Amino acid sequence: MRIAIVGCGFVADFYLKTLPLHPALELVGVMDRDADRAARFAAYYSVPTYRTMDDLLADPRVQMVVNLTNPRSHYEVSKACLEAGKHVYTEKPMAMSFSNAQALELLAAQRGLYIASAPSRHLGETAQTLWKALREKAIGTVRLAYAELDDGLVHRMPYKTWVSQSGAPWPYKDEFEIGCILEHAGYLVSWLLMFFGPAQTVTAFSSCLIPDKATDVPVTVEAPDFSVACIKFASGPVARLTCSIIAPADHSLRIFGDDGVLSTDDCWLARSPVYIKRRLRIGGKTFMAPWKKRLPLVRMPNAQTRHHGLKKVDFCLGVAELAAAIEEQRPCRLSSSFCVHVNEIVLAIHNALETGSPYKITSSFEPIDPMPWATGWVQ
Repeated sequence: MRIAIVGCGFVADFYLKTLPLHPALELVGVMDRDADRAARFAAYYSVPTYRTMDDLLADPRVQMVVNLTNPRSHYEVSKACLEAGKHVYTEKPMAMSFSNAQALELLAAQRGLYIASAPSRHLGETAQTLWKALREKAIGTVRLAYAELDDGLVHRMPYKTWVSQSGAPWPYKDEFEIGCILEHAGYLVSWLLMFFGPAQTVTAFSSCLIPDKATDVPVTVEAPDFSVACIKFASGPVARLTCSIIAPADHSLRIFGDDGVLSTDDCWLARSPVYIKRRLRIGGKTFMAPWKKRLPLVRMPNAQTRHHGLKKVDFCLGVAELAAAIEEQRPCRLSSSFCVHVNEIVLAIHNALETGSPYKITSSFEPIDPMPWATGWVQ
């Protein structure tokens, strides 16, 4: 699949770093509205550039556009790509409003095109291992999940020194104005939806606890820097999701069932270990085992992954899945309806800063298939 990238900022380097893991993806060019940034990025990775967006969209070689622009531009750029007949993979969020996300889904369907959105970590080894254990009822009926996405006091960290490999600075003004919920909550929301199916309601509280982030450039939008949400799934379970850039770093997930607990310590690691702690019955009494067992992952890293030393997120995982679905003419595990559903939930949490009331989810999606390699255990 021949792809082009729009947006050569901080996150683009993470895509180029993991692109070699997916030889079926061929990068034909990149484009950024900042010509100097595009030139620096293209020179670093030795890839061609497009002078304008129109030039990129007019290139018949480009089959899919990877939209890595600022979140405020996601809808406009994705819409232009679909109208030009290109499939789209966009960074999260799919759109800054639910109506715009729905509009993109409808436009793609009308044009016979695919559109998908990050994040895609639920397609990785850790999430697939957890899901396999859940499908096999390893902890019995699931009742509750606790999901954490805390990153510490980011505004007190040396973020001005954070520069990508190609020289792009971390866009702190945009990050603080978009907010950590829209930026991060989708990571674990997508896992929970894959595990439990569509959500029914979201009851959330969010707040901007530190309005003044003491930045050199003023932050003009008070986006939430803390949220806690309870998500009720149609299948029965409830998940509590906490997200902040205040509490110490914690990217853990715990899933509680009648017969035990499944957990992982860091959903952002490529192969974070998965643990199970079982409920035991001895002498007529039931109690939780004092030890936990590490489950084997459903797939071990291949030689290429080990060569690249990948420890964090494989950013091209979703791009590769979308490309494979297009080539094989099958439903994508990142279907547009799934991505819209993720977008609606994340926006419901983000917007609790203004509403502070329960939100009834209106979108849905068809069940997702496990990855083809996630059906057996690796010993």
